[in-house]
Amino acid sequence: WGHAGKSDQVFAVEDCRKQLALLKTNSAVRTCGFDFGGNIIMFSTDKQMGYQCFVSFFDLRDPSQIDNNEPYMKIPCNDSKITSAVWGPLGECIIAGHESGELNQYSAKSGEVLVNVKEHSRQINDIQLSRDMTMFVTASKDNTAKLFDSTTLEHQKTFRTERPVNSAALSPNYDHVVLGGGQEAMDVTTTSTRIGKFEARFFHLAFEEEFGRVKGHFGPINSVAFHPDGKSYSSGGEDGYVRIHYFDPQYFEFEFEA
Repeated sequence: WGHAGKSDQVFAVEDCRKQLALLKTNSAVRTCGFDFGGNIIMFSTDKQMGYQCFVSFFDLRDPSQIDNNEPYMKIPCNDSKITSAVWGPLGECIIAGHESGELNQYSAKSGEVLVNVKEHSRQINDIQLSRDMTMFVTASKDNTAKLFDSTTLEHQKTFRTERPVNSAALSPNYDHVVLGGGQEAMDVTTTSTRIGKFEARFFHLAFEEEFGRVKGHFGPINSVAFHPDGKSYSSGGEDGYVRIHYFDPQYFEFEFEA
């Protein structure tokens, strides 16, 4: 959201008038997504009210799964609840980030854990894939964002800040990553919220170096996204605003000097 054109918004509204299915869960739904072909949905539920965290998979080509609220597969997450999740390349697995800072790759066919890594020390708040789906970036409460290989989960790069990172996104056409975050509400001082100093921060993917900041939000940034054409980005904040920024010509001419 945040970068749809006017025609997209009208289309989306018309498209959303008919509810196609309703699935009831025992606890809050934390993540959800369609696979690459649009046939399979996955969602994860929170560990709360005596219920544990599960990842459920429904195949929309089998109406009985929806009608009976019976997923073809339900994976329990006993140790640490899922706080972010996306489909991996080709829809063969999902990549899930956990409260513990762990990353797991779950098979969408068998449910088994294909790969497990722990590169973050605290909760993973967000996972976003690169355009070609070969890499993804994580955002964590441990004040870092990290770049991983989508297939092997091999850790490739780290982008360090002084505050929790809530969201991170990869540019579709430059080696750039944007990070958004900020302190938890209880830690925010009144002075910092007054002057709109919560910043989106831009890092070079290869050199892990910060090269730019954009101020404006009056509270922590919860969500960041690049436009698919790479010419703008949007950020959604705790202050109730979505800010859409178009890059100026210098951004496109910028050459990073290592």
